[in-house]
Amino acid sequence: MDWWTLVGGLLAGLAIAALTAPVGVSGAVFLLPVQLSVFAVPNPAVTPTNLLYNVVAGPGALWRHRTAGTLGGPLTRRLVLGTLPGVVLGACIRVFALPGPTVFRLLIASLLLPLGLSLCLRPLRPVRQRTVDELSGPALTALAVTVGTVGGIYGIGGGSLLGPILVGRGVPVAKVAPATLAATFATSVVGAGAYALLSLVGSGAIAPDWFLGLACGIGGLIGGYLGAVLQPHLPESALRVMLGLMAAALGILYAVQVLR
Repeated sequence: MDWWTLVGGLLAGLAIAALTAPVGVSGAVFLLPVQLSVFAVPNPAVTPTNLLYNVVAGPGALWRHRTAGTLGGPLTRRLVLGTLPGVVLGACIRVFALPGPTVFRLLIASLLLPLGLSLCLRPLRPVRQRTVDELSGPALTALAVTVGTVGGIYGIGGGSLLGPILVGRGVPVAKVAPATLAATFATSVVGAGAYALLSLVGSGAIAPDWFLGLACGIGGLIGGYLGAVLQPHLPESALRVMLGLMAAALGILYAVQVLR
């Protein structure tokens, strides 16, 4: 690996994490297209590389939330316990059923487009604020398992999906952000381990790109901490719209590539 990969990975991880951490997203959902298009990480190795990024980058924002006293609680426990089994299932599906780049890019588009539109439109649709206790326990667990499975396939840990869904249900961002970041970190640790084991029995590029994943992760570690520090001072609606536009643009890009 050359210096461009090291510096580029550090800067990409730092910028993305600083932008996304305030709303409870690790940034892996936006880093994945960068890995595919800029660094040319092969499939399916791009997914565990993304999970490795989450493992290294996650503690930055989590440490800030812990020192601020916002980490923990029932929502965090439910999300972590639900997403852990899902990410293992998702890793198996990714390796044995979705190895091709065309199908994978179609999946990227189908996830990013709805996510982007949801983030853009949410400030226009005020919802009643809810407490965590108002959410159904079984429904929340089922959601966490489903998102964990998708996260295992996509390499995003699930936080970028859980965050918008829970905020859309009326849970305040201040509660959602630390919980989804904790779930993303936990599932990424398990998911990265699952891919490492699957690389021993599968064929092709299954193991993560360790150098790039660590470089992006170190940048994300710094950026995630900065993003968590900035969270109370950023206009929530404007940040969500910006994230939504980015997600929608990336989704359109990969949809066009699939249709060519």
